[in-house]
Amino acid sequence: MNKEYGIVVVGCGYIGEEHLADIYYRDNIRIVAVVDWDSNKAQLMAKKYGASEYGTDYTHYLNRNDVDIVIIATYVDSHLHIMKDCVNAGKHVLCEKPVASTRAEGEEFFRIAEKSTVQVLVGHILRHNRSYQKVKELIDAGTIGDLRLIHFVQNHHALDWHRYRRLLEDCPPILDCGVHYLDVMQWISGQKITEIQGNSISLDPDSPCDNYCTVQLSLSGGCHGFYEAGWSRNLRAYNCKEFIGEKGYIHLTLRADRQADKEEGDLIEIFYSESEKHEIINLPAKYKDMNAQLQELINRIEGHPENSFTLQDAKEAFLVAINAVENVKTPILTTVSKNPIKQKTPPK
Repeated sequence: MNKEYGIVVVGCGYIGEEHLADIYYRDNIRIVAVVDWDSNKAQLMAKKYGASEYGTDYTHYLNRNDVDIVIIATYVDSHLHIMKDCVNAGKHVLCEKPVASTRAEGEEFFRIAEKSTVQVLVGHILRHNRSYQKVKELIDAGTIGDLRLIHFVQNHHALDWHRYRRLLEDCPPILDCGVHYLDVMQWISGQKITEIQGNSISLDPDSPCDNYCTVQLSLSGGCHGFYEAGWSRNLRAYNCKEFIGEKGYIHLTLRADRQADKEEGDLIEIFYSESEKHEIINLPAKYKDMNAQLQELINRIEGHPENSFTLQDAKEAFLVAINAVENVKTPILTTVSKNPIKQKTPPK
């Protein structure tokens, strides 16, 4: 990689800074500008990560020859129109997920991306995570036999309620987080999600939408999935990543969730049911490897992609997540009887 790529990061919130923190010092990267509607925040990020400029209007940078890539790290409701502007200006795009909050806007996003002459990569960061890649390698090798169940839980204790509430104005967790994990189910299993059922509720009276959901999924090859996600001040943080096969299970614990030995990295536990043996794999891995993701976009620009993740994969994950949003309903409790059920006297 001899070329230095000029980058503009649009959005200086939590995820925007995650990008900046992992890419600003790389040899083939130059941060041309950071952009945010809050000029003070943009100025702070520019100073912190060595950006040449900062501003509140991303369109100012789209006609510049020293800008090659735009990273879209804004709220969901702005992803589509920013991507359109970037593509029309001939700039490559790395856009955070989900690409949209509605089916119509999402389909338009992918229609434009697929026809574009520039590269558009959707930020499915788990596709670039070494631990998830290792789990897929183990499953593909038949380590636990045919997959029967994938069990994911991603609950956040949303103490920074202002941030989470703003996210919930655009979409519920089943779309925002779910688009990751529903994609991972299809990717790691090699199967397609064919059926979705579940329910959702609101755990906070001032939540803009249902902020907790559970879904049960059927996949094309006989595997099943269970996914639970919630963002609430009233919910305990909990993270579970399990893959259950006919010959055992694989359990992934991220470094941050380990009770001990965090310095060893992520923990992959394998149980072999036939021998009743356990195996432990400690794997140093970066949870959000923003640089690996950006370098993959650069690989595609240069004509030699290394990661198999495609726009079609991103589109399928988005449509599955939208189907989940549309199909899970707040459960309606029906009173069966006003009288308690009495135990019948068994016959003598």
